[in-house]
Amino acid sequence: MTDHRIAAPLLPGATIGMVGGGQLGRMFALEARRMGYRLIVLDPGTDTPAAQFCDHHIRAPFEDLNACLELARRSDVVTLEWENADVSTLRAMGEHVQIHPSPDVLEVAQHRVREKDAARRLGVLTAEYRAVRSKEELEAALAEIGAPAILKTARMGYDGKGQATIRDAAEAGAAWEELSREGDDFILEARVPFWMEVSVICARSASGQTACFPVSENEHRRGILHLTVAPARVPDEIAEEARRVATALAEGLGVVGLLAVEMFVDADGRILMNEIAPRPHNSGHHTWEACGVSQFEQQLRAVCGLPLGDPALLRPAAMVNLMGEDAGTGLGRAGVARALEIPGTALHLYGKHEARAGRKMGHLTVLADSADEAARRARRAWERIAAGG
Repeated sequence: MTDHRIAAPLLPGATIGMVGGGQLGRMFALEARRMGYRLIVLDPGTDTPAAQFCDHHIRAPFEDLNACLELARRSDVVTLEWENADVSTLRAMGEHVQIHPSPDVLEVAQHRVREKDAARRLGVLTAEYRAVRSKEELEAALAEIGAPAILKTARMGYDGKGQATIRDAAEAGAAWEELSREGDDFILEARVPFWMEVSVICARSASGQTACFPVSENEHRRGILHLTVAPARVPDEIAEEARRVATALAEGLGVVGLLAVEMFVDADGRILMNEIAPRPHNSGHHTWEACGVSQFEQQLRAVCGLPLGDPALLRPAAMVNLMGEDAGTGLGRAGVARALEIPGTALHLYGKHEARAGRKMGHLTVLADSADEAARRARRAWERIAAGG
């Protein structure tokens, strides 16, 4: 493959190609415009959240080679907001333009077995797991790992989709019947009795400079992130270990851009990696208001070869997601005004025109003098929007 390594920083005025046009791309586009960059988005949708703020929208499927090559030819560098883009197509694009993160990183992040294999290879702890491709292999893996365990699709699947909990061996058959319709490549993971889920977003530049955002703690509803609080209310040694794990993975995988790492903290205080995402992450949305640099500006800095910004937390914060069932589109919703009465509250809506249950339509970030107070205010603000139609 041709080496298009950035020898000098890409300065304002350069064009950034973005694979994916969702809300992560939208927030990246806002930061790119603020800093004087141009943006071209590739996404099959119409009027997507990112396309509303880009200079040009190439409307085509992610695996459309001609469209991807057009994006490559028109861009000075390409990045992404969605890690499930077609790897072979991205490799073809890489003959024409530098892609950050690289297709090699995506190949690991797209497959749950490969990402856990990589973590183990880099000395990072994970839950016990086995690759599974048949009902017989599931039964054998369950005999080794024990129950309870979780059967997941090895590819795709997010926000709680593509997985089934197996509480005892008798449930293995039903779990296989439920998920086997979604493919033939799975992972069985031991269920971790964790004390807390935390995440760290680590930025890494092509020169090898790294910078971690403060550790966040996460709370889920129905398998979807509901609330993130920063800083995580954990002992300093646990926070330090979480940052070490994120840095080790970013360096070991050779990430250029961002790597979000979701981790469990078990009852003994051990850190176990759960999943990685080589892009901005929902648990980092609070960085826009709460840190010295947002995760989206940090992504831009990393992929353009600029010095990384200081990700220090300026004030404790909490972020709460606004789902379709909570807030509709957010437009014309009376509860918004009541939520914004709460001090330190900021509203972000994603420009999606159709609200559905389980669809992220926006988020609230709340700043306060302590993590506890930020979390309380965020819950109160969310309740006002959810209650006020």
